[in-house]
Amino acid sequence: QVQVVESGGGLVQAGGSLRLSCAASGRTFGTYPMAWFRQAPGKAREFVAGINSSGGATSYTDSVKGRFTISRDGAKNTVTLQMNSLKPEDTAIYYCAARAYGNSYFTDPGTYHYWGQGTQVTVSS
Repeated sequence: QVQVVESGGGLVQAGGSLRLSCAASGRTFGTYPMAWFRQAPGKAREFVAGINSSGGATSYTDSVKGRFTISRDGAKNTVTLQMNSLKPEDTAIYYCAARAYGNSYFTDPGTYHYWGQGTQVTVSS
């Protein structure tokens, strides 16, 4: 059975940093695209960052460019989201997602096959 588990969320002041980690088990995700999404109260789930199967290509939503960095360690089946210069508008539940096939990430959450349970990120002003 495939499991995707996020960790690293918490409460931080504006301008601070957090590091989210995503661990996958049950199969090897080292060769499949993965992404981070987030969902704030009353809002739709939105794409935050994606990384392709090799880790050589990444993409970010405009609001986090220059502040967030996504990376992966295929050997450890982990994906990390380093979040710097956090803003109150970054407050949301953050989800890790993985696709079961292909090389590229997508911004549509409907194209992902496996999801973690989410981790809360709260940024105070």
